[in-house]
Amino acid sequence: MNWFSEYSLFLAETATVVIAILAILIFILSQRRKSATVGGRLSVKDISQEYEQVKDDMLMSSMGELEAKLFMKDIKKQKKCEKKQAKLAAKQKKKQVKNQEKSALDNATKLAENDIDQQVKPKLFVLSFNGSMDAHEVEELRQEITAVLAVIKPEDEVVVKLESPGGVVHGYGLAASQLLRFRQRNIPFTVVVDKVAASGGYMMACTASKIIAAPFAIVGSIGVVAQIPNFNRLLKKHDVDIELQTAGAYKRTLTMFGENTDEGRQKFKQELEETHLLFKDFVKEYRPNVDIEQVATGEHWFATQAKDKGLVDEISTSDDFILSHLDTHKIISVSYLRRQKLSEKLAKNVIKGVERLFLRQGNGL
Repeated sequence: MNWFSEYSLFLAETATVVIAILAILIFILSQRRKSATVGGRLSVKDISQEYEQVKDDMLMSSMGELEAKLFMKDIKKQKKCEKKQAKLAAKQKKKQVKNQEKSALDNATKLAENDIDQQVKPKLFVLSFNGSMDAHEVEELRQEITAVLAVIKPEDEVVVKLESPGGVVHGYGLAASQLLRFRQRNIPFTVVVDKVAASGGYMMACTASKIIAAPFAIVGSIGVVAQIPNFNRLLKKHDVDIELQTAGAYKRTLTMFGENTDEGRQKFKQELEETHLLFKDFVKEYRPNVDIEQVATGEHWFATQAKDKGLVDEISTSDDFILSHLDTHKIISVSYLRRQKLSEKLAKNVIKGVERLFLRQGNGL
């Protein structure tokens, strides 16, 4: 009977292991299915309250105990009064809608809405774009802009905190087109650059009604660059042949492994010039006061220099810009948080590391 009990124990252990493995597989599959159906979520946060809290804390730190208590009492009283006014406005709206005849319903509703709007601050929507070389962040930006456009009112404003050294033409072209959705609807729209908005980053910035940059922020670089390594001579040295067949004279101009021709180089250079011309026309359209031939040399400048050339309208930081609206606007932060795979997170960190390496090769202090 010992063999039977041992065999039963073995079966029980095996079943436990199999059930555990199946449970893990089911959990992984459910998580993958969940991540496939839920691409991300929109985060909307009233950050004006955070700024107000910091402001109140700083004021209270310089007060005595009694003065601080009175100050807090005044704040609570003010907030209570604001809530009471909002409630009264809502009741007034309901009463007016109820008492008006059907033919005058729309007018009553509009009147009540105006009463409420007078007591509610206009909003300043804050978006952030920290762009990489391939500008894949444009998907999040698209979601954020769509959400803001769905609720924005004529008295509201938008500010985009923009950071990008530029990158691929098609990616940043799409990002600039997304920002143009604000301008096309005549929405007051400001771009603030704290560190860098160069090349494709500046293409995005120039869509704004106003560009603000910190004193040492880097802007400009209105130019186009492309480089391709060629290993043809190395391969020939080791008797390695590369066959490249194309249909179309310019399907490939310059290649990494084939033998490049003067004709191919000329065509490649022509394509760069055409892209540069489109870039210049784009900047000129939205920054008409800029001497485009003077600034479209591929050079970049610090913001204080760029202001003299018309590339920047004002010297300041994003913090000061937001603080200047604190008393008159409700500050709303909008961000779209997309679920990322582990491979995407690792790739993003590698790309950022490479970008930092290239940036270190530029001017430094």
